[in-house]
Amino acid sequence: MMSPKIVSIDPVNPESDIIDLAGKIIQNNGVVIFPAKCLYGVAANALNKKAVEKVFHLKNRPLNNPILILLPDRALLPDLVTTISKPAEKLMNAFWPGNLTIIFEAKDNIPQLLSAGTGKIGVRIPAHPVAKALVESVGFPITGTSANLSGQNGCSRTDQLVPSIIDHADLVLNAGILKGGVGSTIVDITALNINIIREGEISARKINEILVS
Repeated sequence: MMSPKIVSIDPVNPESDIIDLAGKIIQNNGVVIFPAKCLYGVAANALNKKAVEKVFHLKNRPLNNPILILLPDRALLPDLVTTISKPAEKLMNAFWPGNLTIIFEAKDNIPQLLSAGTGKIGVRIPAHPVAKALVESVGFPITGTSANLSGQNGCSRTDQLVPSIIDHADLVLNAGILKGGVGSTIVDITALNINIIREGEISARKINEILVS
């Protein structure tokens, strides 16, 4: 039997009442499973230590493994990161909103747990209509890590979610079958030599073309 926590949502035009419900849960430091472009993710208030702890617990994630965050728009970025370099500007202009996570130096107001003590934070502005509506409804950064146990494959359908993840979540937004794949490309721009940590939806070739343009 399907869990009452699982609620269907339109992947193209998400219903505002469902988004409002999910947003209120996140504002109250709860946890929502939501669809991104490729995989389902775990959303919680990224600036609240207790909410972030819930995400680590739900994923059984090692505390030395940082969690990326999603923003509603770039206006929030200066409050979260120390510097926004020219290469970062180029990448944001080319690929945001979308499947590029950029790693910046984090400001001190970012929970240590989120950055796993690295002093860095991965940031993305989502393009998927549900993810976009969700982060815009709360107006603050939310976690964007994939909804799977640490070390296991991500889920492109809600029926792939392990039962313990559903148990620990307050709400699951089911937008049907997602694209699947490797998720976002992750680029660290904190050093002089820009480092592609993970090649995902956006190829290293495309990243490098933008950086040299």
